[in-house]
Amino acid sequence: MKTWTLRGATTSYVVGVPAHGEWAQLVAWGPHGVADGPSTVAPVGTEHFLPRADVEPLEYAVRGVRYAAPVDLVVSGPDGVDELRPVFVEAIAVSGERGAAAAGAGGEGAAGAGAGAGVGVGAGHEGDSRLSMGGAGGEVDGSGLELVFADVVRGVRLTLHYRIEGDAVERWVSVGNGGDDVLTLHRHESAGFTVPGGNTVKYLWGEWNSEFQQSAVTLERGRFSVGSAQGITGHSYSPYLVVDGDVAYGVQLAWSGSWEMTADADTTGTVRIQAGRVSSSQGLQLRPGETWTSPKAVGACSGEGTDGLARVYHEYERARSRRRTPKVLYNSWFATEFDIRAEHQLELARKAAGIGVETFVVDDGWFVGRTDDAGGLGDWEVDPGKFPNGLDGFIDQLKELGLDFGLWVEPESVNPRSRLAAEHPEWILRTPDREPVLIRNQLLLDLSRDDVTAFVWSTLDQLLSTYDVKYLKWDANRPRLDSGDQRRDLDGRVVTNLYAILDRLRVEHPDVLVEGCAGGGARVDLGMAARVDTLWPSDNTAPLDRLRIQQGFRTGFAPHLMSSWVTDAEGTHDGRERSLDFRFHVAMAGVLGIGADLSRWTDEQLKTATRNIEQYKDIRDIVAEGKVYGLRSGVQYVGPRRSVVFLWETGDGNVRGTLPTRPLRVPLAGLDPAKNYRVGDETLPGSYLLQVGVLLDGTADSHCLVVEVLD
Repeated sequence: MKTWTLRGATTSYVVGVPAHGEWAQLVAWGPHGVADGPSTVAPVGTEHFLPRADVEPLEYAVRGVRYAAPVDLVVSGPDGVDELRPVFVEAIAVSGERGAAAAGAGGEGAAGAGAGAGVGVGAGHEGDSRLSMGGAGGEVDGSGLELVFADVVRGVRLTLHYRIEGDAVERWVSVGNGGDDVLTLHRHESAGFTVPGGNTVKYLWGEWNSEFQQSAVTLERGRFSVGSAQGITGHSYSPYLVVDGDVAYGVQLAWSGSWEMTADADTTGTVRIQAGRVSSSQGLQLRPGETWTSPKAVGACSGEGTDGLARVYHEYERARSRRRTPKVLYNSWFATEFDIRAEHQLELARKAAGIGVETFVVDDGWFVGRTDDAGGLGDWEVDPGKFPNGLDGFIDQLKELGLDFGLWVEPESVNPRSRLAAEHPEWILRTPDREPVLIRNQLLLDLSRDDVTAFVWSTLDQLLSTYDVKYLKWDANRPRLDSGDQRRDLDGRVVTNLYAILDRLRVEHPDVLVEGCAGGGARVDLGMAARVDTLWPSDNTAPLDRLRIQQGFRTGFAPHLMSSWVTDAEGTHDGRERSLDFRFHVAMAGVLGIGADLSRWTDEQLKTATRNIEQYKDIRDIVAEGKVYGLRSGVQYVGPRRSVVFLWETGDGNVRGTLPTRPLRVPLAGLDPAKNYRVGDETLPGSYLLQVGVLLDGTADSHCLVVEVLD
């Protein structure tokens, strides 16, 4: 067997092709040393009753090579046969720069001649190295690898793409039709990851107002599956599965449409994770000469458990961010909802500027026809009745207060009673001759159309070119359900066009920060994380509920993405009162925003806000860039010289001091045991802080501590 090793920062991924060339298989995956030894995933013994391919740890299982075990690719032709027998052709070591570009293209997930086609195979690229079948293989010279297979009967060319960054392994496939017939892709995963050990499968589930809840199943044998058929990532599940054992393994899917992830434990107990798009009931049509490229699936592992696994994904996501210092924002939605009046907004802006806010965001309701959620979407013109001096005049007044301006939009949606709906009924996504399904009194524009995509872009471009907008909150408040003809790749075209608009925004309006929102956290995934500056995890901003949501969010997504507000909201699930400091500390653990009605806050509350905002500005770079460690009663962000520690009292505790107890100390993480640190007025050894910890003072329900190295 020839093998290739992709070596990351602390882990390695080894893939091989047997001498017969019928498939690629995992050889090893894990921390350096473990992955350098004999394979821990290769089966032993003789198979009975089933072909060998059904028991081997295949990297990408094609029907026709594998039959009984789960497959990743099923392709049929006009003769009804759904089997392929691709054979290995060549391996290509991809240069770092082209590997990165290919990985970006691999996220489009569309079919067509050049549309989301990703890496072309056969022509070669300067700087790439073609690797022969002979020899022992070895380490890949560069960050990427392509393994090319071909089925001469169907004329199909299948390329398995690999790229490693840090300890994250990007995988995706491209399927090219070099034959004369139209082919149908019935199943088309991005990758299958064989997990070398563990059978505890962890996942994130939820619903509106309670996203990112953590749960787990023990999968000794059988299948566990999560996904979304909503045309959007969805509130119900996140495209992220973790297998926890001696080493923690995770897989995420970079896709913002319909998707599915499954974990299968075979009869030996080995778990394999599949991740990919979900096609329509008609499958995906691939015409002669076209190439289809899947979204990326990103695998990672850590010898530091699930907490270490989260840090791997955080670093991967930071590498795709613009690494800009997050500004403290105020959003007026909870204070005003649709009742937008310039003078009232300015009253809130003055209060916000007074406590240290840097950006003021006008939420839903600023445009014509928008007095409730039943009208206005699609007609993106400033309502002169709400802004009698014009929006530009309002922005000038904000500037005098020292505030940047932000604006809410929902450009993918339309209200039936809008002017746009009357002028362009053909732009609305619906099933002909059927009553459209209304969600929140709105429908979706058909973003698979070029003219609709052009309209959405021109709308945003005109707004951002006309007005000095520094922050854009992009919302999406309904799923994609009734959508007519399923013979087209609607999901692929819609998501590809969405990504193209977001990518273009970064190029043509680089100073505008974009927040991704979807009725709360219904569009949080690696595809969006690479294209927006922050993500809105949930509409639930109550302190104890939000703390639990954010804890789940951080298992797969970095704090620089986590938009979090201080409001006066009562809990949906846990309505116990918590202090204003507690609310601030929860929000300061991400990208801080304020959403409360400041006109109702007392002077004491405003002073508390000012104090916390001032502290946040001092620590926000550490929160955004530091390594994140989960603590027993909080979270720690570790920077080069300073650490930030948030501690929360989530139970009743002994806050009244009526019961005898011992001081509760929380051990810290990520420090040097040989150095000394300042914590408040104390100087303590790192070894003490790691083993004993800091005091969780029961007289307050939360704390924000700065730990500074002295040596």
